[in-house]
Amino acid sequence: MKIYTRTGDKGTTGLFGGNRVNKDHPRIIATGNVDETNAFLGMARALLKEQPGEEILDPLLDRIQAELFTLGADLATPLESRASTPRMRAEHAASLEEAIDTYEQNLVPLKNFILQGGTQAAAMLHLTRAACRRAERTIVTAAREEPLTPHILVYLNRLSDLLFVLARWVNAKAHVDDVPWNPIR
Repeated sequence: MKIYTRTGDKGTTGLFGGNRVNKDHPRIIATGNVDETNAFLGMARALLKEQPGEEILDPLLDRIQAELFTLGADLATPLESRASTPRMRAEHAASLEEAIDTYEQNLVPLKNFILQGGTQAAAMLHLTRAACRRAERTIVTAAREEPLTPHILVYLNRLSDLLFVLARWVNAKAHVDDVPWNPIR
């Protein structure tokens, strides 16, 4: 199978189910932002290979990367399509909530906002969270144009929360303190 098809050379791409849309269609922009989130998560996983606790986090992050592919496929498939594409379900977000509860229970409770950073892996998780939030915003835009699986938005909202918690957890495992935000007065 060749990687290039030439079908997108004029600025369109195909959705699952056969429809073609412009590459700047809100659904495609959202799909691209989810893909970018997934790529950042892959980079975070690579950086985590050097950190304590990696063996605990990697199976979770592996599962999340697979779920982000499912989410992307769901986004690329109109609800009315007959294509057999996996869809996001409520259970996907529920599993993220369980992970949030698990990893947050060992963290010092926050009393104020914190600056993103710390170890390279934690900083990458913070960057992944920011990309996830952007994907979430573009999905809101896409959902105004046409119906999307409602669990997509819930999943990304929970994922951004989990990524924040995991960044803090990674720093804590490396004995790096959160840096509180001190507003300039």
